[in-house]
Amino acid sequence: MATKVVATATVRALKGRKLLPTRAALTLTPSAVQRIKDLLKGQPEYTGLKVGVRQRGCNGLSYTLNYAKEKDKLDEEVVQDGVRVYIDKKAQLSLLGTEMDYVESKLASEFVFNNPNIKGTCGCGESFSI
Repeated sequence: MATKVVATATVRALKGRKLLPTRAALTLTPSAVQRIKDLLKGQPEYTGLKVGVRQRGCNGLSYTLNYAKEKDKLDEEVVQDGVRVYIDKKAQLSLLGTEMDYVESKLASEFVFNNPNIKGTCGCGESFSI
């Protein structure tokens, strides 16, 4: 079954900034929560978004975002402010302690992952290395 891609994502390495540890593998900003609600509105067949990683780009890995109908057996589930985000098992360690944000500017609107685990990113911010 083919999955439907939701959006693109940008990666930011956080240097010198420590995120507070939380019980959730991933935290969502209010703007990310609202954008996920907007994406899922009118689509009752989907229960949330699924975040994964794949080999891509000049720095090794990039995030994927897809609609999800259900939680797979080994997925981590994050429920925050009424939205669900499933984290694919391959992405769980690379996302630990990450903040997922949604940013809009005159040129782009995208999800941004503020990840303290990243060692390097490519110039365009689409791929990263751990």
